[in-house]
Amino acid sequence: MSRSLALFAIGLVFGGGIGFVTAAGNGVTFDGHDHSDPSHHAGAGGHDHSTVINLPAGPNAPGVKIQLTQDPMAGWNLHVMPRNFRFAPENASTDDRPGEGHAHVYVNGTKLARLYGNWMHIADLPKGEVEVAVSLNANGHSPFAVDNVPVSASLTVQVE
Repeated sequence: MSRSLALFAIGLVFGGGIGFVTAAGNGVTFDGHDHSDPSHHAGAGGHDHSTVINLPAGPNAPGVKIQLTQDPMAGWNLHVMPRNFRFAPENASTDDRPGEGHAHVYVNGTKLARLYGNWMHIADLPKGEVEVAVSLNANGHSPFAVDNVPVSASLTVQVE
C-alpha cells in the first residue's frame, strides 16, 4: 500500500511539472497574483488592468482574429492571429511599448490564462454553448482599444 502511495505522489509531481513545462513552452502562464492587493497595481510598482490604452483607427491600428479547432486527440487548439501587434514575453509586466504585449484568454467571461504566442491548447471546455474570447493587452496588462473599441475577438462553440 505504501509503495502505491509513493508512486502516486511521484506521478503527481512529475505530471504536474511536465504540464507546467509544456504550458510555459507554449507561452501560457496562469496568473496567480491577487488583484485585491493594492500593492500589485499601477502606482505601486505593479500593473493596472483597468486603464485602457486607446489608439486611433488607421492602417497601423492593432487587431486580432481567432480560430478554435477541436484537437483530434483531446481538447481544443486556439489560434490567435494579431495584426500590427507583437507578442513580447520578455517585456511582460514592464513599461508599455506601442504595439507589443500579450493576450488574455477568457472562457465564458472568466480569465483562463495569459498568452505570449499565437497558439494555445485548451485541455477542456465546459459542456454546452461556450464563448472563447481573446483580448490584446499591453506589457503592463492594460487592454488595448481602437477608437474606444476593445481589441478583442470572440467565438462561440457547442461542446458536447
